[in-house]
Amino acid sequence: MYNIVICDDEKDIVDAIAIYLTSQGYNIFKAYNGKEAVELVGSMKVHLVVMDIMMPVMDGISAMSKIRENSNVPVILLTAKSEDTDKILGLNVGADDYVTKPFNPVELIARVKAQLRRYMTLGGGEVESKNDESEFVLGGIELNDSSKKVFVDGEEKELTPTEFEILKLFLKQPGKVIPPKEIYRKVWNDAPIGSEGTVAVHIRHLREKIEINPSEPRYLKVVWGQGYKCEI
Repeated sequence: MYNIVICDDEKDIVDAIAIYLTSQGYNIFKAYNGKEAVELVGSMKVHLVVMDIMMPVMDGISAMSKIRENSNVPVILLTAKSEDTDKILGLNVGADDYVTKPFNPVELIARVKAQLRRYMTLGGGEVESKNDESEFVLGGIELNDSSKKVFVDGEEKELTPTEFEILKLFLKQPGKVIPPKEIYRKVWNDAPIGSEGTVAVHIRHLREKIEINPSEPRYLKVVWGQGYKCEI
C-alpha cells in the first residue's frame, strides 16, 4: 500500500483530498506547511507528495527543493491559475506534475496513479539505468515506440498510426512550435500542399484522446499563426 503526503495550509482541502485518495486504498499523511512535508518525507517511506505552493512557514517551492536534496519521490503541485510563474519554477526545481485549483477529483486521482505507476516502474524511485530511446515521457503522457503503446495518466489510449506518429513528433521536441506543413511533411512523407486542414483534423482527434478537456488542452496547444506545440 502506498504512502502519500498531502500538504496544504487549508485544512478543508487536505481533508477533501484525503477522502478521495483514501477511497483508492492509499495511506494518507497530512501536513499543513512545507516544513512538515519535508519532515514526513525524511522520516518515513513516502511514495508520493501532493503539495500546495503558497503556504506559511515554508512554501511549496522551498519544500520541493529541500525534498529533492535527498529524495526523488514524485511531487504533484497544487497551483492557482494566477501562479503560472511559480508552477514553472516548481517544475524546474523537480516537481513531476501539477493540478490547478479548483481541481477535478477524477483528474487528481488519475495523476496520482500515473505518477505512482511511473515511480514504481523505475524500481520504487531508483534512477533508471537503461537508455531506451524508444520511450518518451511528458507529464502524464508515456509513448513507447517499440510497443506502439501510449498511456495517459496510466490509462492506455488507442491511437491510429497517424495520431501516434504526430504525438511522437511532438514528444521528441517538447515545447517546440511545429508548423502544420512540417507536421504533414514528416508524418505523411508528402508535399504539404493544402495540408493545414488535414493536420488540424488529426490534432483535434488526438486531443480528444489525450486531453481531459480537449477544448482547454493541457498538452497539445496551438500557437496562433505559427503551429502547434506539446508541453506541460
